[in-house]
Amino acid sequence: MQSSLYVALSSQIALEKRLTTTANNVANMATVGFRAEEVTFSELLARSNRGEVAFVGPGKNSLSRAAGPTTKTDSALDVAVQGDAWLGVKGPKGETLYTRDGRLTMDANGQLRTVGGLPVVDPGGGALLLDPQAGPPKIGRDGSIHQGVNQVGALGLFALDPKATLTRSGENAVGASIPGRPVQDFTRVGLVQGYVEGANVNPILEMTRLIAIQRAFESAATMTSEADNTLTGAVKTLGPQG
Repeated sequence: MQSSLYVALSSQIALEKRLTTTANNVANMATVGFRAEEVTFSELLARSNRGEVAFVGPGKNSLSRAAGPTTKTDSALDVAVQGDAWLGVKGPKGETLYTRDGRLTMDANGQLRTVGGLPVVDPGGGALLLDPQAGPPKIGRDGSIHQGVNQVGALGLFALDPKATLTRSGENAVGASIPGRPVQDFTRVGLVQGYVEGANVNPILEMTRLIAIQRAFESAATMTSEADNTLTGAVKTLGPQG
């Protein structure tokens, strides 16, 4: 079979993956703390009877760590992370996950949770319990939580290794291949109470990508059709004569 047909097919597979990723980014433009997903493609070389042929690799997904815009809410349980750090939460299986969604809630027992219900943890990975009757908490830049004159805990703020692979884990949280380290220096990293961070999705850029991907997919589809027609014509012309 013609190499051009395989090349076009590999291109369509890669474009479909990019289309799905970009469409998901666009759909979550208004999701608090959402991390945009990016796809990195590579070239694959294969040998044929005419030499090397370049194909498009399946692509590797990664989550963007760029900061999103912050919005003022004035809610005492809303916090926005500043700098390259993440809030720590406890996953369904007891694992530590990380999120930039700072919309916190307090259950009937005073435990701090995310809007998705995951327990928020302190720097040591322990649960955070507040007094539901002691009034709204005050949260400092370093994550310290005060109710009245008493400090009742501290939000766990974690730095993730740049080499760590991040994977979505539901509830707007991510897992990391390398465990995060509690932040100790709050000069460039910290929390701001009464704000939330929006998605780090660039709407104009993502919409432009959608248009470009659609056009590229149509071109690849045309190339596939032409290669198939050429092959079919060759078979009819060179095949056995009745």
